[in-house]
Amino acid sequence: MLNQPMVEKLHALRLRGMAEGFTQQQEDPQYRQLSFEERLALLVDQQWNWRQNRALARRLKEGRLLGPACVEDINYRSARGLDRQLVRSLLNDSDWVRRHHPVFITGATGLGKTYLAKAFGQKACRDGFSVYFFKAEQLFRELELARADGRYLKLLRDLSHADALIVDDWAMVPMTDLDRRAFLEITDARYQTGATLLTSQYPVAKWHAQIGDPTIADSILDRLVHTAHRLELKGDSIRKGTRGGNDETQG
Repeated sequence: MLNQPMVEKLHALRLRGMAEGFTQQQEDPQYRQLSFEERLALLVDQQWNWRQNRALARRLKEGRLLGPACVEDINYRSARGLDRQLVRSLLNDSDWVRRHHPVFITGATGLGKTYLAKAFGQKACRDGFSVYFFKAEQLFRELELARADGRYLKLLRDLSHADALIVDDWAMVPMTDLDRRAFLEITDARYQTGATLLTSQYPVAKWHAQIGDPTIADSILDRLVHTAHRLELKGDSIRKGTRGGNDETQG
């Protein structure tokens, strides 16, 4: 049998994982001890894994979640009040996303809020959900640019349809009228249909003032606060004494 034409046909059929597995089987004599059914099953598994990995890489890239943050490396040792049981329950099959629940991560700088947010997002991508991660300043800048070039409605639609929206450094500065109205549109569209995770140095009690307009602030927070899970971090910065690696040195 001519193996090269078979490999080429597998590539033409977009069965790259199976093509790579077939080449591997041809080069490793140990596979010859397996039955046809066993070798075929291995090829199917390799194709399945290849597609799953490719889809995950796409979700991570589109969600802006490329980087080292992952739930396996969350630091529960530092004394910052991180509720291990709550975190694990939220991360179990990304339950917070599945149930369309908001999550608030608050605390001073250096306590790992950004790392936690990205780890939550990365886990959601691994569980098959679509995620968008933004710094708040970046989100509102992109919305402003979208208004200028006619992409505003499309961007709002994309943000509304994502399974999870993560906004880092939320409410760091008072919001402009355009920003708070845009965020109201987003939260209104996502209410009970999508999960939202916000990190902030300000406690939730101060968000109303940061949003600005009392009526809009009431509307935004009413759609988020009542079902939100809160991770309120305290203590000293965990950046102290941390050198390199993938430890939590963000946020």
